[in-house]
Amino acid sequence: MDHHIKLYSRKTVSHLFYSQTGEKKFGDTLQYFDSDREWDEQLSNMDCKYVIFGIPEDAGVRANRGRPGADSAWQAAVKTLLNIQDNQFNNGSQLALLGHLGFADEIAKAHISPQTQPEDLHELISTIDEVVTSVVKRIVQLGKIPIAIGGGHNNAYGMIKGTALGLGKPVNSLNIDAHTDLRPTNYRHSGNGFLYAFEEKHLQKYFCFGLHENYTLQTNLDFISNHADRIKYNTFEDMRIRLTKDVMQEAEEALSFVSETNFGIEIDCDAIELVPSSALTPSGFTPQMARRLAHFFSRHKNASYLHVCEAAPDPQDPDQMMAVGKLLSYLVSDFIRK
Repeated sequence: MDHHIKLYSRKTVSHLFYSQTGEKKFGDTLQYFDSDREWDEQLSNMDCKYVIFGIPEDAGVRANRGRPGADSAWQAAVKTLLNIQDNQFNNGSQLALLGHLGFADEIAKAHISPQTQPEDLHELISTIDEVVTSVVKRIVQLGKIPIAIGGGHNNAYGMIKGTALGLGKPVNSLNIDAHTDLRPTNYRHSGNGFLYAFEEKHLQKYFCFGLHENYTLQTNLDFISNHADRIKYNTFEDMRIRLTKDVMQEAEEALSFVSETNFGIEIDCDAIELVPSSALTPSGFTPQMARRLAHFFSRHKNASYLHVCEAAPDPQDPDQMMAVGKLLSYLVSDFIRK
């Protein structure tokens, strides 16, 4: 399964960053991998806290009838991340850059086109699940914290399952999202990763932060009500439209709900206003608030992974790629900056 991992050496990415005299960037201080050696053997000898990798795919989004393009987010993010300044606020050496997970052969075999039926992508997405789960499990077993960027929210399943298997126990999840992603599990797509993880008992408690009332199924709300001891939510409208709830007070309550054990932090870019994504919204959390929440949740000792997904910048638009890349790299730096 490791053939899906495209390892990054410094040489691999050296063309993506440039340091002038007297400065150091993350590209200079990140820890890299040698493609001629087993990645997990190398990681076991690295003195780092976090391991970041990309998941450039949009099969899960397509299977959920969303806007494709989530496969371009990692490309935008890694370039910007490498160009962050390494200074008294940022320490690049605590981060290892694994590379990205590649599925070119499987995607070619799937023959994806506008005529492809969503259920036809189940096998491809299941393969992606297996790879993400395996990689995350090994990272966690080695005592590191995984950070995954790009792809659809289908990859929440692999993040949750891999972390749970790596720790040997179920984990919790705190999801900043406009949607519950608790759709039926008749076939895999970006809208049911949490339900798969919940039903398979890898996910113990789940908090969905900032649901959009216009886009939440009543059946999902009923499911949450039936599992109120394990699933909770708040809505964007309560916090930012009706102003009946305070965002940071809600953040404290959400954190209290999930943090008695290890938990993952999920950030779906559908929840951030005007970010090109699978379900772009003109009304959502500001980028500043998303950053604030990412930092707030990450400071807890039981925060065990970060997954930022669904961003879909146009690779033919340099300005859009730069803007989205900066947002994603801000979220990463906020997560690792205590």
